[in-house]
Amino acid sequence: MSELSPIPADKLRFTEVVPGGWNFSHVLKKGTTLRITDLEGGANVSALFYNAEFLGERFNMPDSLKAQHTAFLTTGNTCMSDHGRVLVSVTGDTCGWHDVFCGLSNRETVKEQFGEKTYAEARNDWHRNGRDSMLVELGKWGMGVRDLVANVNFFSKVATDEEGNFSFVPGHSKMGDAVDLRSEMNTLVVLNTCPHPLDPAPGYAPKDIQLQVFDSEPPAADDVCRISCEQNVRAFQNTERYFL
Repeated sequence: MSELSPIPADKLRFTEVVPGGWNFSHVLKKGTTLRITDLEGGANVSALFYNAEFLGERFNMPDSLKAQHTAFLTTGNTCMSDHGRVLVSVTGDTCGWHDVFCGLSNRETVKEQFGEKTYAEARNDWHRNGRDSMLVELGKWGMGVRDLVANVNFFSKVATDEEGNFSFVPGHSKMGDAVDLRSEMNTLVVLNTCPHPLDPAPGYAPKDIQLQVFDSEPPAADDVCRISCEQNVRAFQNTERYFL
């Protein structure tokens, strides 16, 4: 975990609050950072990343974990693409663990856990699910089911036992916890704030988050994400060559 520095007012590009159970997308420009803040505690932010200039290049979860010898994301880690480049880097994180294994909730799991509540019945309080929300947001960029790959679940922690069984860790993210994602390319970020698929909460109550995009310096030679492992050095080299 690491403390996050305050964002200078002259560096801030915009701030937006995304309600619990909603979706959002934005092209995060190279040289900017996205700070995601859990406003209430207990948030889940499912996220995917794509090269905004070539949407066929996208986040590759297995390669990212294998290359960095990790089973979760935190400060010093990167989200690598299937072209061996860095889409975003985790430059700061007060939470310490972000799930990368458990995917998205879907219509069936949400209905089974919380009951069905449609938009016609409840308007903006209807029960959304992660998979459908992600597809709605991907559709705005001309993408669909074939573009839905393994995602990150920011602010959620899932432990495993000796037999490999997953168990959700309640209360992992506290109010005010935040993570900084520095964009190393022009990166399309697609996210939703629906419940984590393993969250045992008895009631449907997804949490609000805050997004802040601000100008940031490019990674230096001794940048923590660049030097955290040999594979990251190579991925940053591949990314920099992309812009030559």
